Amino acid sequence: MTPPAVVVGGSVAGLATASALAQRGVPVRVLERSAPPPDGPPVEVAASWRRPTVPQGGHSHILTSLGVRVLRRSAPRVLEEAMEQGAALVDLTLAAPRTGAEGGRGVEDPDLVALAIRRTLLELLLRRATQAVAHVTLEHRTSVRGLLRDASGTRAAGVVTEGGTQVPARFVIDATGRRAASASWLRRAELAPGNDLVGPTELRGFTRFYRLRTPRGTWPGELNRGNAAGGIWDHYAAVVHPADNGTFALTLAVPTGDRALNSLRHPGAFTTVARLSPHVAEWVDERVAYPVTNVRAITVPPNIRRATARSAGERLAGLYPVGDAACVTDPLYGRGLSLALAHAFRLAELLDAYPSVGEEQSARAVELAERVYGPWFEQAVHDSAARARRWRAHVEGTAPPVEPAAAPSGRPSMAEAAHAAATDPAVWHGLTCLLMGLRTPADVLDAPAFRERVRAAGPALAGRTSAPSRAALVGALAGVAGV
Repeated sequence: MTPPAVVVGGSVAGLATASALAQRGVPVRVLERSAPPPDGPPVEVAASWRRPTVPQGGHSHILTSLGVRVLRRSAPRVLEEAMEQGAALVDLTLAAPRTGAEGGRGVEDPDLVALAIRRTLLELLLRRATQAVAHVTLEHRTSVRGLLRDASGTRAAGVVTEGGTQVPARFVIDATGRRAASASWLRRAELAPGNDLVGPTELRGFTRFYRLRTPRGTWPGELNRGNAAGGIWDHYAAVVHPADNGTFALTLAVPTGDRALNSLRHPGAFTTVARLSPHVAEWVDERVAYPVTNVRAITVPPNIRRATARSAGERLAGLYPVGDAACVTDPLYGRGLSLALAHAFRLAELLDAYPSVGEEQSARAVELAERVYGPWFEQAVHDSAARARRWRAHVEGTAPPVEPAAAPSGRPSMAEAAHAAATDPAVWHGLTCLLMGLRTPADVLDAPAFRERVRAAGPALAGRTSAPSRAALVGALAGVAGV
């Protein structure tokens, strides 16, 4: 009997891959090292479910337009269930610049929506949908330490658990997230997986969840970023992401080298900065909302493209990373969840179309990973570096860059594009399609018409911000009790 496919990791990427494979008739065995979530109504469980193996799970998430498109096409029942459980589709075009003397609608695009939902609720709904698919077995408290290989030594034939159990597999999916366990599996098999591509983020995040006192059809403030409220300014970021059932997440992001702002882990300091931040203050008014979690701190990992998902080093046929195990991009741009879903469903399609495990299947899987992640990794590395230089200058008290750092291939920088998008609906539409994952950076930033419209808007003014200065933030925190 043909062994099942084995998916190592039962979070979003692993669950989506398992569901997509099983729907194509492939038996799947999912091995997840954490405990299962408690039983109960999804909204209640999502509020109490703790994921120590997924440190980013308790932070801000929103599903971009790419992710919504994937669910609509490949898992419509998950999207329907999310809406039934209190998630909301956010119309991003409401943030587009208006046109005409009467301020008419600047952009019409039904694809430009985002799903406001807590990650834990989305993962829980995806988990339950996957369990309902025939031919899926989900096992918890099972860790994997290595690989089995076929007689030739060129193909992954299964995995070995920490307890020493051998689990045969048709092929193996690495969905272990940021730890990307397949690299260590290859090294234990005395293979050299190659070197990852890495670009620093220099980012530390602080997140707190809130609930509106009176849930209603409108938000407390304008979603000036389309799917969020707030901004990424010259020395920090403050962004609100709406979620399900009257909840929302507020994230404050600062450079890792700014020790003066490490006090943001304290609720008093966090609230002080939130109340000083444009587009955010109205959300944390105690008459409007109240906190439902403590402040959660996280040091953001670098941008990483895994060697196991590229043509690098020694590889085994039949071993395929997906999601963060294949690529990690700066979470400040919110692409990870949607890219993981897109990769999971497309990888299942590929493995169904090319079922024979071997060199052709592996080569096509590498090409797919390049198409899914390559453009976004390149853009994230550039944007993270430009932001880090700008923020570092403010921390060190040196002069910030006068002009935005040159973008790849002579493209307009994101700062220049955002400057033009503030008044030009066409530029706003292109830029938002890029930010929401519907079009690649090359599709948008290399288009001659887009470049011409950005140039016509004139240069972005370096240092222009409506947010408080770093000195003002540090001064305000000095008077906060308990910090």
